[in-house]
Amino acid sequence: MKKFISEFIGTYFLVLTIGLTVIPGGSDILAPLAIGSVLMVMVYAGGHISGAHYNPAVTLAVLMRGRCAMSEVPMYMIAQILGAIAAAFTAMFFVGSAASAASLDVGKSLVAEFLFTFALCYVVLNVATAKSTSGNSYYGLAIGFVVMVGAFSVGGISGGAFNPAVALSVPFMGLLNWNDIWIHLAADFAGGAFAAIMFNMLNPDDK
Repeated sequence: MKKFISEFIGTYFLVLTIGLTVIPGGSDILAPLAIGSVLMVMVYAGGHISGAHYNPAVTLAVLMRGRCAMSEVPMYMIAQILGAIAAAFTAMFFVGSAASAASLDVGKSLVAEFLFTFALCYVVLNVATAKSTSGNSYYGLAIGFVVMVGAFSVGGISGGAFNPAVALSVPFMGLLNWNDIWIHLAADFAGGAFAAIMFNMLNPDDK
């Protein structure tokens, strides 16, 4: 139950920050900085409890890497999705919802989401689960910065979710069309799986 609560809280504040910074518009710099920063601090806050996945694609990658039990996966993903949806409604309470979301370019969005979800999960596995980096103090900063960089780089192309729980929550806020969710689900889970494959290939002795 402690892991479930930790995953709920971390994902909640990640999505709440997305809603409160993206819905009102404004500076193109503010949202990526705030989103990357809240992920960083929530990773530091919950890492010792649940591993601080806050993302079903990360949970898949950690499972394939061998650091998460299959029996825990449903609990993690349910907590992440519920936290994300609760945060979406909280954000709408504060600032309403966006007018409408533009349709995505399918090809570009699939590639963008795949690449930066791969980067996110690859970094998570290397800084937060590898034996050679065990006990480091920079893992939260590294993870938050990947999301920040991804939001700056391809946020205008795919929306910059890199997270199936985020993708399932942002349509409530008007930040993504419901019929585009499959793009994020397919690309994000594929990116997480490929990151685990690459980690295991490059670190065959790290079991």
